[in-house]
Amino acid sequence: MRPLPERAGRRCHNALNALHSTLYFSPALGKELSPYGIDDPHAVNLATRSAPLGAVGAGTVTATFYNYSHALVARFVPEVWDAASPETVLAARLRAADATLRGLLGEEAAASPEMTEAAQLALRAAEGCDRSGRPLYSANADLPVPPLDTSPHLALWHAAALLREHRGDGHIAALQHAELDALEALVSHTASGHGMNPRWVMDTRGYNERDWAAAQQRLADRGLLDADGELTERGTGLRKQLEEETDRLDRRPYELLGAEGVARLTELAGTFARTATQAGAFPADLISKR
Repeated sequence: MRPLPERAGRRCHNALNALHSTLYFSPALGKELSPYGIDDPHAVNLATRSAPLGAVGAGTVTATFYNYSHALVARFVPEVWDAASPETVLAARLRAADATLRGLLGEEAAASPEMTEAAQLALRAAEGCDRSGRPLYSANADLPVPPLDTSPHLALWHAAALLREHRGDGHIAALQHAELDALEALVSHTASGHGMNPRWVMDTRGYNERDWAAAQQRLADRGLLDADGELTERGTGLRKQLEEETDRLDRRPYELLGAEGVARLTELAGTFARTATQAGAFPADLISKR
């Protein structure tokens, strides 16, 4: 079997994750949950992503999400489970994913042979994932796979969720090894030029400008940020090392799929993700260095 090219797994993950993440920016998600009284955007996000874990408390969600303020999480969890059970939220999540992907990609693409092929490849890659030490992946792996014959777009979304959470769980291990706390991870990622808009991060993760400035100072004290909030050479090296370590911890699914399979899945998922982006799946100013 031909060895994987450098960063091939990362590129494949990025394409799949772009498609998967459309759900979390879709009005369909709030529409599905509002009848249960879950209408605050923070509650919608926290409930939807944590539902595979069951009716857990705030501590579990903060630990597994890693970069959310515990104060924000505790405002909504575990009370959100009084409004709707995790099973109810999971059903709503799947309905919202269905509406979102059909709306962004079109009915023909959602049911196309290419969609089925992509789902088959992604599910095959997910067979290489490891449950140990990966709570969000493992919880999602307990969920049933949507049927390929009738809902290939949902099977692909499910597989993308597995691969996303598998990589994310490994990334948290790398962040802890680097001794970057939740907000330091976000601030340094933004400073790399690949992160999210700081205002959007603060609003969605439960931080304020004082928190952000304090994290910047801690990073500066370690020689990772300069006085202008830019990554130093050391900081750039650390971010590069983090991504490479995350790649290493996430290599097995893509090694199992093989170079040809990874290339084909990247091509298919990338095409679907570009279509979704062009259809307005994401805010124009989501990614910003400042």
